[in-house]
Amino acid sequence: MIDINNESGQVVDEKGLVSLATYALTLLHVHPDAELSIVLVDEDTMAAYHEKFMGEPGPTDVLSFPMDELRPGSPDAPSPLGVLGDIVLCPAVTERQAAETGRTPRQEADYLLVHGLLHLLGFDHVEEAEKRVMFDLNDQIILAWEKQRRR
Repeated sequence: MIDINNESGQVVDEKGLVSLATYALTLLHVHPDAELSIVLVDEDTMAAYHEKFMGEPGPTDVLSFPMDELRPGSPDAPSPLGVLGDIVLCPAVTERQAAETGRTPRQEADYLLVHGLLHLLGFDHVEEAEKRVMFDLNDQIILAWEKQRRR
């Protein structure tokens, strides 16, 4: 089950984000009833979260708060039922950042959603090898999503 709550004050394709999250979770063989919360916030709220939870000033693009420490499953053994956690996105930061990455705001939001989801599933990018695995998987999911959406 995926809940989305838009507290950002901006118009966001909420249905599209939920569809992408559902698609990504299916690709990663996560139990179809695993719980995920997506929260869209304004810059002040994101800056407060960034300071409180990461000890860094200013707003960031995405934060992830894992709950049950679920991991991706496999076709033969999906992950157990549980609570994935929360992904917090800041659409205002996403829009600015899109120009820097060469993506549209929608593409950037999609990329960041998958990035946050991978963090919930235990992926990280502290070490170079971890970063390569995580970012490659992020790209693979986005490419598959875009291909599937064009059908």
